[in-house]
Amino acid sequence: MSLRLQPPLPPVPDDTARVARAAFRRGNPYLLLRDRLGAVFADTDFADLYPTLGQPAYAPWRLALVTLMQFREGLSDRQAAEAVRGRIDWKYLLALDLADAGFDHSVLCEFRGRLLGGNVAERLLARVLDAAREGGLLKARGRQRTDSTHVLAAVRDLNRLELLGETLRATLNAVAVAAPGWLRTVAPPEWHERYDRRVEDMRLPDVGPKRDAYAVQVGEDGFRLLNALDGAGVPAGVRDLPAVAVLRRVWARHFERIEAGPRDGETGGGQASGDRVRLRPVQGRGSGDRVESPYDTEARFRSKAGTDWTGYVVHFTETCDVDAPRLIVHADTTPANVHEAMRTGSIHDALTAKGLAPSEHLADAGYVSGSHIVAARECHRIDLVGPARPHQSWQTREEGAFRAANFSVDWERRRVRCPEGHESTTWGEYKDRTSGQSYIRAGFSPAQCRPCPSRSRCTRAASRRLRLLPRPEHEAIAAARARLETKAGRRLYAQRRGIEGTISQGVRAFDLRRARYRGLTKTVLQHVATAAAINLDRLGAWFAERPPAPTRVSRFAALAA
Repeated sequence: MSLRLQPPLPPVPDDTARVARAAFRRGNPYLLLRDRLGAVFADTDFADLYPTLGQPAYAPWRLALVTLMQFREGLSDRQAAEAVRGRIDWKYLLALDLADAGFDHSVLCEFRGRLLGGNVAERLLARVLDAAREGGLLKARGRQRTDSTHVLAAVRDLNRLELLGETLRATLNAVAVAAPGWLRTVAPPEWHERYDRRVEDMRLPDVGPKRDAYAVQVGEDGFRLLNALDGAGVPAGVRDLPAVAVLRRVWARHFERIEAGPRDGETGGGQASGDRVRLRPVQGRGSGDRVESPYDTEARFRSKAGTDWTGYVVHFTETCDVDAPRLIVHADTTPANVHEAMRTGSIHDALTAKGLAPSEHLADAGYVSGSHIVAARECHRIDLVGPARPHQSWQTREEGAFRAANFSVDWERRRVRCPEGHESTTWGEYKDRTSGQSYIRAGFSPAQCRPCPSRSRCTRAASRRLRLLPRPEHEAIAAARARLETKAGRRLYAQRRGIEGTISQGVRAFDLRRARYRGLTKTVLQHVATAAAINLDRLGAWFAERPPAPTRVSRFAALAA
């Protein structure tokens, strides 16, 4: 399909406008959006995704709008195509004649494929923000806030045995497509009984030796296939299949080969002679970087605040100025095992690149550290506002204990004074081997600490040692904590709570909780389109002068008002 640019964008046909205004005398969000913002998109926004030769493509500016309306209303491709043909408000926004037959629903899938292939899904959100900025509804250097929520992957949650069986099954299916003739010569007949059906549809042993024996059998079958793939006569490209790489990765984690004599009656087959298998011990399901499903290899497991899930995390950043609509300016999606603290810098970089960096950025403790506060101020001129995480020590949990904040630091003299007036005797600069973070360790001598009357409130060791951040970060943390202890600071930070309403809207009205597609790239597109659809919804409400719904208050709480 090729693109034929036809500027300028067409006006709304007279018949379509007449019928739409008669049908919606009290107004309609799509009519308001068209009248106030125009078409939002243009064919030139997507010209680089189409060749210059071939059959003319359906106008991409219309497909972009349909995509956002589809996500706004939670429609499938088929339902969205039917809405284009049958709904007058959609025809008005798309500037279509009443008799326009629209397009086949597969065109929407093809359009998303072009967005993914060109890695330009962000344009859906960017162009909506540009239209809002041109209309004076969005400005830089304002106030913004960020929060995240978990997203369930579009795959079934598998236990260990199911993961092993489905991984081998997925690999066999992939090889069957790429090299069916070769696979017939490799796969023994019994494999069809074990792997023809989904593992979840099979009656697997519950516990005990039979279950372990089944797992070992799957492991031996997987190694037999890998041995064959590593041998001679393998068709070109089969070894490089993504499913084969996943099989190698999963098997390396869950199995190990052991040397043992061949089984009775065996001659080795496709497996090396004497090559046997046993399961590796695996401790629980922590938030590690491991494959959880062969059908979405980028989804990760995480446990946070009592919630366990396999999938992703999406971070929404929105404006919160009182004189403008609250618009999502950035959507950031990562695998679930990526912590919030790892995204603060990239969020600021993205906002700066868009020309939408705020002057104040409100975030919870997961996004705030001394290095984040300093980097935001020095690199982006952003005032990062939020509570810093306290030191994880018993002193922070026990009332009356001496915390790090109770010690005063003399940076010029490289000394620390304790609450009892003693000065530290050691001062050293180090780097954390894991994170690479610079830190300072200051210590007191046992001669000072042992006779101290407050020792029980200070340390359980022979002497107290303090781990300090470098001076700029230390002072930034101290200033952030002092700020939130003031009335003005608490009032400012209280505005962060509004982002939770946006997250709730996304989950309840836009099906944000579940990934619509498999894989990180497609999930990113879903979240970008969802953010843009939420913005369209809010712009429509703003043009209709419909204020946000008030926060619900219980009857009992209202008595205190």
